[in-house]
Amino acid sequence: MILLVGFDGSNSSKAALELACIHAKAFNAAIEIITSMQQGNADDVADIKVTEELLKWAESFTAKNGVKVKTHLLIRGMTPGEDVVRFARDNAVDTIFIGVKRRSKVGKLIFGSNAQYIILKAPCPVMTVK
Repeated sequence: MILLVGFDGSNSSKAALELACIHAKAFNAAIEIITSMQQGNADDVADIKVTEELLKWAESFTAKNGVKVKTHLLIRGMTPGEDVVRFARDNAVDTIFIGVKRRSKVGKLIFGSNAQYIILKAPCPVMTVK
């Protein structure tokens, strides 16, 4: 069984990781943690390093909980929502865990919602955490 956690370092994504660890222990599953950046070039080196540190933290947190884990930094030119759905399809993920942030209806209309995209397009169940 493979569980996927969309991780961006926010409190809600940390809560999603924590819940995924509980499920992984219960079902003897592995966790794949991904962080998505829409672009990455020489100007983004500092952002990439910060993101890599966040993934190292997530990996150590998961490993301390006795769960098998792999991390992935994806820079494929897609939105985070698209990256999560594509990764889930390509890797036969059983459940996706994501943190959700509260945003006004206008904010969702203007900026879209990665969580909404994932929930609607995912090839498997999605567990959301506030």
